[in-house]
Amino acid sequence: MTPEAVMTLAHGAMYVGLVLAAPLLLVALVVGLLVSLFQAATQINESTLSFIPKLLAIVVTLVIAGPWMLTTMLDYLRHTLSSIPTLVN
Repeated sequence: MTPEAVMTLAHGAMYVGLVLAAPLLLVALVVGLLVSLFQAATQINESTLSFIPKLLAIVVTLVIAGPWMLTTMLDYLRHTLSSIPTLVN
């Protein structure tokens, strides 16, 4: 296996990981920002207040984007496993 092949595999894995994590992280970021603005406006300084909305938003995002995330991961896995014979030679 050449160094280029290893780097290609690593690049693909990092890219798929980033693409799969991006929707969840963006939703958590937006909900956290909205809750922080709400807390600043109402002067409520409860640290647990931001946890529940983020958790619910991430669960909703997983329900909505879960099939797409699973399909993306399975496509990457199929491509990687089917390319093993060409990488070994």
